[in-house]
Amino acid sequence: MRLGAFSIASAAICALAGPAFAQIDAAATVGAAAPVNGAQFGAPIDPGVRTDAPGAGGAMPGLTANELEYFNAGRQTFNEQENVGDGLGPRFNLDSCSGCHAQPAVGGTSPAVNPQAAVPSLYPANSLPPFITANGPVREARFKFQANGQRDGGVHALFVISGGAGAGGCTIGQEDFGPQLAAGNVIFRIPTPTFGMGLIEAIPDSTIMANLVANSFRKQILGIQGRPNRNGNDGRIARFGWKAQNPSGLVFSGEAYNVEMGITNEAFPIERDETPTCQFKTVPNDTTNVDGATGADSMSDAVMFGAFMRFLAPPTPSPTPPGGAQSAQRGAATFNFVGCALCHTPTLMTGNAAVAALNNQPANLYSDLALHNMGPGLADDISQGAASGDEFRTAPLWGLGQRLFFLHDGRATDLLAAIGAHRSAGNAQYPPSEANAVVAAFNSLPPSSKQDVLNFLRSL
Repeated sequence: MRLGAFSIASAAICALAGPAFAQIDAAATVGAAAPVNGAQFGAPIDPGVRTDAPGAGGAMPGLTANELEYFNAGRQTFNEQENVGDGLGPRFNLDSCSGCHAQPAVGGTSPAVNPQAAVPSLYPANSLPPFITANGPVREARFKFQANGQRDGGVHALFVISGGAGAGGCTIGQEDFGPQLAAGNVIFRIPTPTFGMGLIEAIPDSTIMANLVANSFRKQILGIQGRPNRNGNDGRIARFGWKAQNPSGLVFSGEAYNVEMGITNEAFPIERDETPTCQFKTVPNDTTNVDGATGADSMSDAVMFGAFMRFLAPPTPSPTPPGGAQSAQRGAATFNFVGCALCHTPTLMTGNAAVAALNNQPANLYSDLALHNMGPGLADDISQGAASGDEFRTAPLWGLGQRLFFLHDGRATDLLAAIGAHRSAGNAQYPPSEANAVVAAFNSLPPSSKQDVLNFLRSL
């Protein structure tokens, strides 16, 4: 069952919530409610990116001395700027992990100043594609279809090493995105934050599945389904990436090293462009150093990236949330009441992890890690694993308060716009968004309750 009508959604939620609606509605409309950004009874506004301390980018608490050593070594590698001698290219999107994952701290997501805008100054054979701007999000581009009409879906690199230091003899040209843009054949993705990835790795499949069947009646009333994106080899639930296409941080690392930087590694050892005059390092470019003096010295870069992200702590919520603590508390209750928490599950527990700091711990990620139909409005026509062209993983919301860009392609910079984009009627190709009834319920809230939700989200 899929419901999108304003009246049906509101009535259904009221019936399910019972007295809770009256309590939330009263708290939101009486004069006792705390001021919200100076506009208590005005139109709700996104409080904006928090400017307090990041509360992210550090190591998980409780790591052993050796684990912390690997975290620090991995962070150093994550921050390195790669060059042609390291195996960069021949085609690439950026030359470092931390360039993409920088906001609000190393390991995060797209920063305010896009480092991709500086690539042509280092590799002069390139010009900036029109969808890359200095103040826009870091982006990768994928084509929906090949020239022969067959499905594509792969990443098309933005830049080439031609003309750069150490790339003498390489004369390959940059891809021309103009015709594909004109044909509507290009979609974009922005970097996903990597905070708390070790906790997400350690959540058992059984926990994810139990959460998906929880609150089944309420989910059915609201048109929410959800399903895992299972790995095609071992059948386990994949959980990283916009479509939950990667099963682990290590696969996530190896793929990004190859796809985003063009650096082959032991997980992805084949060059994406094998032009002989553009190869300046043995293949794979990144390998285990069997002669390393220490364990950290021996590990390949891709493995070090994985270790860094596995031991990277999740973001901590703000101790001084926008609008005050009471507003954020009301917002959290309303977030649950309208149904947002049915997909953005506040907490999932890890299992019996090998790393003690990750063992049987709460992961306050605000995600069910499952795929959901998001309707034609958000559909990108890209299939990955079991995920179809309109399905996306529920994006974890921890750290949301300090993100600059929202949704898979970075189209939104305002929380209200991001929430609104979750609502989409169906068409001949894709069904309606599973979020329709929940967004309708949010829209039916009084302004001060909406503001409480926005304040709560920016507190995360």
